[in-house]
This record gives sequence, structure tokens and C-alpha cells, in this order.
Amino acid sequence: MTLPHAPRFAYYDGKIQSASSASSFQTIDPATAQPIANIHTTTHGAIDSAIASAAKAFPAWSATPPIERARILQKAAAILRSRNDELAKIETLDTGKAFSETSTVDVVTGADVLEYFANMVGGGGLNGETAQLRPNAWVYTTKNALGVCAGIGAWNYPIQIALWKSAPCLAAGNTMVYKPSEFTPLHSTLLAEIYTEAGVPQGVFNVVQGGGEVGAYLTQHPGIAKVSFTGQVSTGRKVAGSAAGGMKYVTMELGGKSACIILPDADIDQAVDGAMMANFFSSGQVCTNGTRVFIPKGIKAEFERKLLEKVKHIRPGDLFDPNTNFGPLVSKPHYEKVKSYIKYGIEVDKATMLCGGTDKPAWLASHSNKDYTNGYWVLPTVFTNCTDDMKIIKEEIFGPVLSILTYTSIDEVVSRANDTDVGLAAGVFTKDLNLAHQVIGRLEAGITWINTWGESPAEMSVGGWKMSGVGVENGRKGLEAWVRNKSTLVEMGGEVPTVFAKL
Repeated sequence: MTLPHAPRFAYYDGKIQSASSASSFQTIDPATAQPIANIHTTTHGAIDSAIASAAKAFPAWSATPPIERARILQKAAAILRSRNDELAKIETLDTGKAFSETSTVDVVTGADVLEYFANMVGGGGLNGETAQLRPNAWVYTTKNALGVCAGIGAWNYPIQIALWKSAPCLAAGNTMVYKPSEFTPLHSTLLAEIYTEAGVPQGVFNVVQGGGEVGAYLTQHPGIAKVSFTGQVSTGRKVAGSAAGGMKYVTMELGGKSACIILPDADIDQAVDGAMMANFFSSGQVCTNGTRVFIPKGIKAEFERKLLEKVKHIRPGDLFDPNTNFGPLVSKPHYEKVKSYIKYGIEVDKATMLCGGTDKPAWLASHSNKDYTNGYWVLPTVFTNCTDDMKIIKEEIFGPVLSILTYTSIDEVVSRANDTDVGLAAGVFTKDLNLAHQVIGRLEAGITWINTWGESPAEMSVGGWKMSGVGVENGRKGLEAWVRNKSTLVEMGGEVPTVFAKL
């Protein structure tokens, strides 16, 4: 597939820039392990130029009336929707996710978030508050843009996460320098071009390319007012620590080891569907995955039987076939990591494997595209008879690996679900909604679901507890994360209170 306007360089001053160095890296098609494009690493000097471009654009953009910013961003959302399939195909090439997913989720939900924040600021979402203190004195607050912000994206939902960061950032009047993951960079300058086409002034949205070293330079830069990062906990701790040294604002959306709790009265079919979504959607490469599935001992056998029946409906294959609903893992390093966890679960943890494993999927041998045999494909894997001390239960795998644990009481399962240093997501399946709310209220997680799993609409603020992050994205609170508050006390009586008045 020929890539339109293949993003190979940085983007700032409203255009794609020429290579600033000979250093480059390849982005790889995970389905075939074949290279797609060379991406030139952005040098420190070019990053400085991108930040300078953003700083130059900030005064005018932040002073642009919110309703005018809203119109521009709404146009960008319309362009995204009009080019949905084109962008989704590029996301499929870059991430290995099936086109049936990228065409209905990734671009669509990103455009929803952009439209949501455009409408919010256009409708007065940046208005402050007033309070009368006494007849001649009152207080008012204003919400002010931060300045130049850095967005550091993740590889599992590239364009969606880029929009989750840039939409509220730009809507609030900030400018952004965005660094995509080096594993999935193809969306980045395409998004920049769409913003430019929609009327976003040059310098308001900029792109730099590279790995951790580029991200570290961006995070530490004195010209950056805020860092928004999505990724694993260990990297997020470093990013947050570096940003804190410069007293920068931060939003950290990090990993988890989330609990999916099936209560005794749950509809088994609905619970199995939820567990499937919580573990195998996007080939398990979702930070909110409910990888610890807690089942009452009394329904364990029935749950496992129905789960194995439904696993048969997972359909890997040609990623552009509308019937395909399961793809490879994103990269060779991640493929090797997930396989090592599965192997550890079998050989060291001694968990019982109901399906899956480390072997290459058998269907690869008969697939018409022989390059698929080189891709990063793994089997959906289910472990049972698991215990809380197992490595596969304690550590985030970020692949299609579902682990089943049993429990005997609600107090027990809540305690065990909370016994982790991360707290990103959790969910409960039950027919008793009163009980569901009680259990959810006791779970230490920032994103929760009842009788469903995974949906994160634009209106829903999402963010982790404990080591799973700082701050939230989306929803009304998501806009607050991109502004700073100014409070002003107005004395209208003409008298300044003072302890030095004449006696």
C-alpha cells in the first residue's frame, strides 16, 4: 500500500521539515514484519525549532476567541471523519489492528473527542466563576492557557491518543509539540496536515519524531509548560519526575492490572462477553484490560466452558478482511515479551492453560499471504487455577492473556482486587445494581464499568489511581487539565483594609 504524504520527518512552522540528521528508524508492519517507512529522528536543534514555532504561535492562538477556535477544530473533526477509512488503513498497517477495528473505533472516537472539546469551549466551557464577599467586594476567576505543551503518545491507539491530547490542549488555547511512539508514527504528520487544512495556524500543532531520548529532551525543555504522557508505569515515573523538576504541569495515563469481577448472580453469557472484551480486544493491547478475572467457585466450570466456546469466534487473518477481528502484536520486542510471560505462566507459575500458548497459530501455514508467517502473531491464551502470587497475575502483560481466579466472598474479592500498586480500571458483572454500586465504590480504580467493559466516550473522564497515573483525560475535567486558574479580588468601596489605619 502506498502511503499518502508518508510522514518521514518532523512537522513545524506549518509544514513538513527536511531531515535534520541522517539518523533514522523504520516503522514495521506487525502482520508481516516488513518495513513500511523510514522515519528520521528529530535532532535537539530541530526540537528547539519546533518549540520556538509553538511559542511564537501561542500569543495569537490563546487570544483567539474560543468560538473561533471551536469552528476551526470542528472543521478538523469533519476532515478526520471524511478521511476515516484512509487513516484507518494506515493505523492498521502501523499497529497490526484489524481494519474492522481501526475503521470503527480509532479515528471515529478521536474525532468525537475533538468535536466534544470544540463544542465545550465554544459553549462557554472556559468561563470562570464569581463570588460576592460583601456588598463592596467580589472575587472572579479566569481560566488561562498554559503555553507550549508536550504530548507524548503511545503505540496502541496512535491517532486516538494524539487527539485525546491535542483536542483539549488546542481548544484551551495552548500550542503543542507532539511526539508519537517510535513504533507507530505514521499518523502524526497526517494529523498535523489535517489541522493545518482546517485552519489551525502554523506552529499551533507540531510533530517531532524519535524514541525515549527525544521524549526526555522534550520533557526537560524549559520552554515546555506541561507534559501529557501515555505509556507504561516505569517510563511514566521518569517522565513525571523530570517534569516535576521544572514545576511543569503533568497528566500521566499509565498501565494497570485491572480486576474484572463476576458476582455470583451475574448473567454468565454477558460476563463471558465482558471478559472477552476485557482481554482480547486489540489483541489485548489495552491499558484498561481486565486481565484478572475473578469468578465465584460455584460458577467456575460453567464460565470456563462458555469462555472456550466463545474464544472460537476470535478470527485472526487478513487484516483488511471485514470478518477479521484479531491481529498481531505491535512489534517484535513486545511479541517476545508477551510470549515470555505465557511461557512463564506455563513453566514457572504452573497455571493451567485452557487454550493458546506460545506456538505459532496453525492458520498461518495456510494463509495466502506467506509474509504473515513472519508477523508477530500470538494465540489468545486463557489460564485458570491462578493464584495472586503468580507473575502473570501481578505484572502487566499487555497481550491477549486472560487469567482466571476464584473467590468465596465479596469482602475477599474486593481486598484481593485492590492488592496492587496500580489502579487504572475495574469492572463488575451482576444483576443486582445496588450491589454493583457498592462493590464499585470499594474498588481502588479510576475507571470503572458495570455490566460492560472498555468503552471510554468523550464525555467520560478517565484517569488512574495509585501508580496508574496523575490527572484525567476527556470529560469536563479533561479540559481543566489544560488551563491554570487566576483569582482576582475586587474592592469597589475605595478603601484598602489595613492594620496601619490611624487610631
